[in-house]
Amino acid sequence: METTATSETKQTSWQITGMTCAACANRIEKGLGKLDGVSAANVNFALEQASVTYDPEKIGVDRMEETIRKLGYDTVREVAQFKLEGMTCAACANRIEKGLAKLPGVTGVSVNFALESARVEFNPGTVSIGDMQSKVKQLGYQALVRQDDENAEARRAKETRKQLNKLIFSAVLSLPLLWTMVAHFSFTSWIYLPKLFMEPWFQLLLATPVQFYVGKQFYVGAFKALRSGSANMDVLVALGTSAAYFYSLYLTIDWYVASGMQHHGPALYYETSAILITLVIMGKLLESRAKGRTSEAIKSLMGLQAKTALVVRDGKEMTVPVEEVQMGDIVLVRPGDKIPVDGEVLEGVSSVDESMLTGESLPIEKRVGDSVIGATINKNGALRVKATRVGKDTALAQIIKVVEEAQGSKAPIQRVADVISGIFVPIVVGIAVVAFLVWYFFVAPGDFAEALEKAIAILVIACPCALGLATPTSIMAGSGRAAELGILFKGGEHLEQTHKIDTVVLDKTGTVTNGKPELTDVIAVGDETEFLRLVGAAELQSEHPLAEAIVAGIQRKNIRIAAAESFEAIPGYGVEAAAQGKRLLVGTRRLMERFNIDASGAYEAMSALEESGKTAMLVAVDDRYAGMVAVADTVKPTSGEAVRRLREQGIEVIMITGDNERTAKAIAAQVGIDRVLAEVLPEGKAEEVRKLQAEGKKVAMVGDGINDAPALATADIGMAIGTGTDVAMEAADVTLMRGDLASIADAIYMSRKTMSNIRQNLFWALGYNTLGIPIAAIGLLAPWVAGAAMALSSVSVVLNALRLQRVKIKRIS
Repeated sequence: METTATSETKQTSWQITGMTCAACANRIEKGLGKLDGVSAANVNFALEQASVTYDPEKIGVDRMEETIRKLGYDTVREVAQFKLEGMTCAACANRIEKGLAKLPGVTGVSVNFALESARVEFNPGTVSIGDMQSKVKQLGYQALVRQDDENAEARRAKETRKQLNKLIFSAVLSLPLLWTMVAHFSFTSWIYLPKLFMEPWFQLLLATPVQFYVGKQFYVGAFKALRSGSANMDVLVALGTSAAYFYSLYLTIDWYVASGMQHHGPALYYETSAILITLVIMGKLLESRAKGRTSEAIKSLMGLQAKTALVVRDGKEMTVPVEEVQMGDIVLVRPGDKIPVDGEVLEGVSSVDESMLTGESLPIEKRVGDSVIGATINKNGALRVKATRVGKDTALAQIIKVVEEAQGSKAPIQRVADVISGIFVPIVVGIAVVAFLVWYFFVAPGDFAEALEKAIAILVIACPCALGLATPTSIMAGSGRAAELGILFKGGEHLEQTHKIDTVVLDKTGTVTNGKPELTDVIAVGDETEFLRLVGAAELQSEHPLAEAIVAGIQRKNIRIAAAESFEAIPGYGVEAAAQGKRLLVGTRRLMERFNIDASGAYEAMSALEESGKTAMLVAVDDRYAGMVAVADTVKPTSGEAVRRLREQGIEVIMITGDNERTAKAIAAQVGIDRVLAEVLPEGKAEEVRKLQAEGKKVAMVGDGINDAPALATADIGMAIGTGTDVAMEAADVTLMRGDLASIADAIYMSRKTMSNIRQNLFWALGYNTLGIPIAAIGLLAPWVAGAAMALSSVSVVLNALRLQRVKIKRIS
């Protein structure tokens, strides 16, 4: 989906077809990166996806697609079918056709007036079905989605069937060739070998379709790679199999010319080329199926979405696909139904299961005015909901987008693999040539077949597929499993960096605590009711959670709050207001000192309240101390366990708050935090993080409020509590959807497991190539064995990455 990255740049993405290894991904990445106007290009081999950040004033999407095609690859296009309403003549059809054609990412439009339908070919990474419907609506018509005649899943299934059919065809023809090879071994001399299988012309008949029909894809891929000045896996496979096939063809022709087929044929290598192609096809098929499983997290998230919605339009109830729900639509949600979109309750009372988003097992009661989230489940009452966020703007759609972007991004560790795979193929070809020459001139002088066999084995064993898959498959599986645990990493780089964290800084309110304090104590110098009327007037306009708690407590006492004539919040100090002609100050000791108000007589009582974990606020009316109110914020039940788990992982935990030191220490003591940074102003939080970084610490900042955003952005890793504000989540690198501090330990644990998995993959992928090449060079590896090993190496790397999907979180009881 195209999104604005900054005020000047945009992002777009494509599914890419034709890539066979990491070298292909590197070539596309470099090709796109060289274009004027492209600021960043990222190609993920495992996902077969390209993502580009670009300046639309300098370059268009069409130019980038053209570059991809020139490099020998193609972009995937999808087809959407629409039923159109509101057309009155052919001019309407032309207008819709032209309007849709102007959308970026639309590559073909056909509108049929007679059938009242439209067929649109588009790039799903640039434009969505919703964008097209909005365009049609803007033109004055209605576009209803018909079932797509082509989609990504169907396309992949079709391609998989095609490859499977090729594998079966190749295996049937290769089996007799394999038979002849196995029967030649001394320990298999007992195996019956039909005479026909030994005939050169029969072997040629079997090997040729495999070489040029099944193996056509390798020739095409190699040609495209070489044409653009680089080399990839296709080059190695095409070189190795062609050498074996054409040398055997030469021997076959020579045998026919020399003897007229009168004597026993020469030793041939048709089985080498045919079996290699069969094994490579089998390996790519297994790899493709295994790779498909790494994106199961996305599929499960998408599966949470409701498919249809019951909406009220023109006074009538109608069921429509969820994609067709518009902003402002009235949606009816019956008991037991999934809520289709994000919205606001207009009528009804019910409880809603939000566990898919928050991890909270108990249903949340919803009344008129409350917000509801799409894909959550309405339990027992009927609700009438006004749609406020639909399509790509819903909370679930945003979660899916974050996970997709994380899975498609590159971790810094992948750069190592990219550099190696980029230069690997030319080096391997060079080694194969040297090995051939050494064997032909020194080890087995004049034995062309022997030297050729060693060169083929080197070419095949060295294919860098496993190396290219090592990092992205682990990132996909790790970020997917993290998403299932309610942890959203915004990119592969954040997933990698999180494992280095050694210090976690926790904001207090809403992070360590529930963030919903209650009024607990009232100490008034004069009449308590009048005192609370004025305090309520001062705090009513404040958005601070403590102010809201005070106002709610006063309202519960059925006290009518006075109207404020003026109001000013003083960050870090409190508030200044005027009501009933009186000047009001509510806040900290520093606020009293700032306005030269003597409240020293209340400090002892204030300290006692603070030591018990309450937040006390001093009140002055007309520059005289008038009393004190106190509120208490309860600690989240999981906070203590979360701190213990972090300590178990060797991480220092620090709490930071704008609250006074006594209250902060009382809260910290309840959860086991030793170090507290109290009375820190909002702008000071980022500075405290910088001080910790200056000490050489790798800092994760965890917060949920707008005032935490600078610190979240400053920290090495910013973690936003998902139940907090959008601003905090936007500034953070990791979002903890469940609002549970235990998720911090989960995030660090998942990062460590993922990085360990990546290192294992890189070790085996590099070790396999490093070990395999010399073994093949000294003649201890037959080409067909090299082919099998190469195929299995890629599959083993992907299967190892898939272990991350089964990671269990160990919690301290």
